[in-house]
Formats: sequence, structure tokens, C-alpha cells
Amino acid sequence: MKGLVKQGNILQLMDVNEPVCQDDRVKVEVKYTGICGTDLHIYHNEFEVTDSIIIGHEMSGEVVEVGKNIKNLTIGDRVTVLPSNYYTCQDCEFCEKGLYTLCRVRKGMGLHVNGGFTQYVVVREDMCYKIPNHITYEVAAMSEPLAVVTQPIEELADITREDVVLVTGPGPIGLLATYVLVNKGCKVLVAGTSSDTERLKIAKEIGCTRTIDVLTEDLKAIVKEETNGIGVNVVVECSGSNQAIKSGINVLKNTGTFLQVGVIGKDIQIDFDSVLYKQLNVKGSIGHGISTWDKVIQILENSKGDLEKIITHRFPLSRWEEAFKVCEARKGAKVLIYNDYI
Repeated sequence: MKGLVKQGNILQLMDVNEPVCQDDRVKVEVKYTGICGTDLHIYHNEFEVTDSIIIGHEMSGEVVEVGKNIKNLTIGDRVTVLPSNYYTCQDCEFCEKGLYTLCRVRKGMGLHVNGGFTQYVVVREDMCYKIPNHITYEVAAMSEPLAVVTQPIEELADITREDVVLVTGPGPIGLLATYVLVNKGCKVLVAGTSSDTERLKIAKEIGCTRTIDVLTEDLKAIVKEETNGIGVNVVVECSGSNQAIKSGINVLKNTGTFLQVGVIGKDIQIDFDSVLYKQLNVKGSIGHGISTWDKVIQILENSKGDLEKIITHRFPLSRWEEAFKVCEARKGAKVLIYNDYI
């Protein structure tokens, strides 16, 4: 079979061995794998991974083989795969709380062990979550990034339907955050730049109240207008932009909540006294935990089709370079890859 392999400083499509399904494992035929920002960093040698592994960690597929010790899955089950806890110590304080992302020895798929840009993966039974019948494999492939936004919104903050929430950065993560917040009943404002025109349009299609181009519009004035001069209750920052972080803190109401979801990747300068004087609640969120995934499946169960709007491109694995370039150019939102080497 073929796999998209990071070997040395080169990312390339190669012939790889088909994985063997052990007695306590499940073999999944991958249907779709999403391109994550991490994959782009791997492509450009900006993120270190284990040498000679198949990358990709946002995947859905069909169970095609089960080991003799498997109890809750059968051949033909449609699943999404939790890729981040392929190996954890199971002993540290974070593992005991289900916060596997924070385990110091964690190994995740597509980073430390083979991932989803290929035909088959072999995983533990508990890494597979059955997807609702009405959910497509395409939407199910967004389960992992959906978990990335579900953790801060549902587990790290007390957000209610009465809140006005600003989402900064309308990339795939920002759009998924918008979807979750809209479906909580929140009034959602989404801020981006002039290069985000298509993505801001999608934000409107999935139900946000207002979109804001920060290069041509006055974010502070619009927030003042939309909140009767009080400021937003919550900011969900998904861009990793220094300016977006500054602006987000600036438009938060006193005692508001700031959730940092986007990776910044460098030192930044902000007016940290604002956190003090406005008595803000500032939290970072990395990845997700075990409890998050049950919430993700419930979100999928309740989904009525709007998640499909976030998917703008589907490419065969043979055209992976083209797919990556679309992501880099920010031409769409979620870009998926399917295997065409069957």
C-alpha cells in the first residue's frame, strides 16, 4: 500500500508495509484524513516527528479486521479514530485524569507512530468511536479537530446561551468553534482578515451573527455595538496571531474569559496588566481529553448537516501536494484526503 511518509527532511508518497492486526487490535481501512496545520509544519520541517513515519491524524474509516480479544467492535463498523493516545504512561497525574495530551511520554499517530495518510491503520479498540448513521465519513474525519475546540468550550469554561462570544481566526478550528458555539445558542462574532473572505462566508452559513474583517472594519466599535458597550463575555482565539490576542483581550468585558486555542509559535507582546485590571479568566487549551470524545460523538449525533459546509476540498492521496498547497493558500476551509491506491 501507499503512505505519505516523512523521511529525513522530505515528505513523500512511498510504498509501505500493510500493518498486521494483533489479537488486541483493530484494523481500520481509512476513508478520509484531514490535513491539519501540524501536517503543514511537518511538511516544512518546522515540527519534529519520528523519522520514516506515515503522517496524518484526523481520520475516519471502516473496521475491516478485529483481533480475537476485541469485544465491542465488529467488521463493518464505521468509526472515527482518537489518534493522540496511541501510547501514554498510564501512571502520571494527567493520565489518571484522562488528560493524555499532557503525558510527557505520549506518542500520537502521525507524529510518533504511523498515521492516516494511507490505506490501513491498526489501533486499540478504545481508540475507535462508532459514528452516528447519518454522519458521513467526511464529517467524521473532523472529529479530532472538533475535539480540539470542544475541550475549551465545553470543559474549560462556563459558556451559556446568553453569552456573546468572539472567535478570532476563521480557519478550520475557528469554524468548528463557531459551529459548537452557535449550536449552544450563543451570539457569535467571527473576526478574520481580508484573505479570509471565503472562510468568513462559511462562518455566516453555519450561523454566526456577524463577521468582521479586522483590516477594513473597527473590531472594537463593532463589539461595542453588538454588546451594548459592555464587551464580549468570551474570546475563543484560534489564529495564534499576536494582534488577534491583543484585540481579543481589549474587547473582553470585565471578568470575561479568554481561551487560547491557536498555537502562537513565537514570543509575543501583550498588555498583561489588562488581565489584572479587568480581572480576566485566561486559559490555554491543548488537544483534548478522554471525556471530550464522548461530547464530540454527542455533537455529531445532534448535527443536522452544517458541519458539511466546513469541508471545501477533497483530494486523492496521489494529489497530496496540491492539497497541501490549497491549505497553505487558505483557499478554503477543511481539506480532506482519500486513498486512491486501492
